[in-house]
Amino acid sequence: MTNSQPILPSFGLNWRSNRSHREWLFEQAGNLFDFFQHGLINPAGGFFDLDEAGRPIAIGNPVRQIHNTTRMVHCFSIGALLGRPGCDAIVDHGMDYLWKAHRDARNGGYVWSLNDDGPKDDSKQAYGHAFVLLAASSAKVVGHPLADRLLDDITQVLEERFWEEQHGAVAEEFTRDWQPLSQYRGQNSNMHLTEALMAAFEATSHRTYLDRAERIASLIIGRHAASLGYRVAEHFHADWRLDREYRGDDMFRPYGTTPGHWLEWARLLLQLWSLGGQRHTWMPDAARELFRQSIELGWDKDKGGFFYALDWDDKPRLPLKLWWPCAEAIGAAAFLSEHSPSAFHEQWYRALWGFAENHLIDHRHGGWRPELSEDLNPSATVFAGKPDLYHALQACLIPLFPATGSLTKVIRGDL
Repeated sequence: MTNSQPILPSFGLNWRSNRSHREWLFEQAGNLFDFFQHGLINPAGGFFDLDEAGRPIAIGNPVRQIHNTTRMVHCFSIGALLGRPGCDAIVDHGMDYLWKAHRDARNGGYVWSLNDDGPKDDSKQAYGHAFVLLAASSAKVVGHPLADRLLDDITQVLEERFWEEQHGAVAEEFTRDWQPLSQYRGQNSNMHLTEALMAAFEATSHRTYLDRAERIASLIIGRHAASLGYRVAEHFHADWRLDREYRGDDMFRPYGTTPGHWLEWARLLLQLWSLGGQRHTWMPDAARELFRQSIELGWDKDKGGFFYALDWDDKPRLPLKLWWPCAEAIGAAAFLSEHSPSAFHEQWYRALWGFAENHLIDHRHGGWRPELSEDLNPSATVFAGKPDLYHALQACLIPLFPATGSLTKVIRGDL
């Protein structure tokens, strides 16, 4: 028995109900806030990217990407809900930069990246706009004064520019003046939009958000993943035919399939099923299958960790072990353990935290290591520094609250 193969626990001993484990989770979340909170703010606007010790990577005129700005607004809105001092100032700083810098006041929408001189990549990406919706929704929950204006604006942009009613999903990318950049359609942006649409529904009670989340899930999982044995296809043509040959950027659009996204969808489906009144009976079964397949095909049974990307023969194409698939697996295991209790889900919940503790959590510098080699040594092929709070923080907090909604909703309901 190696440490990559979890030991079957005695069923009924639930770590999520264990007081000591819950205290440990809160401590881990606090450690993450400690690492990011005090070196994050760029006085010129937006947020710094941090190195492995939590120092700004580039102080001169660094590029700020929209997914980092928006995720920090979301995460520190969560911190504010948890009563952590100082989080409200970070939310305010991020919201101001979103509205005054990322937002394209002339053409509408939000540019992908910029520095002090203006836009660096002025494209309008569905992935980035999904996170603007998430940030606006989270900021609304904490009562930020800009939240309603931002929420109304991003909702209109998504409706008028991105949403394709005939497909029940969004188009991918446009130039600054809204010319299509490609015929590519991607599941990753639609998956994160599903997450954001649920948060917007919870923040506003407007049913259209939830209806669209359900339509995206039906397309990506109910139609495509189900037909592929619950492997989630990433890349599509404009008419949503699968594109098996697409090769894009390894950070956001790796060739093949990405088991981490199967895990992310497992949790999102159960959340969507709960929010929708448990009407879509296919969703829990699909969530269980997505989790099972990610373990069966994506987990390295020799060394441990999830392979980043598989080819279409289910062989590792990018054998790196990134932090975020493990974080998403923890959230999925927590949701499944509540909605489909079993020794299998409990054993993997424990094993995943064991892997994170032994390999991903940086006990010297703080934060989580973003990338490991196939042999579990720290590496920097795709990611450098400590690029993200969002995935690791949610892994720490999701198991502490009811598996019924977004963290902002369930934390607020627990107050």
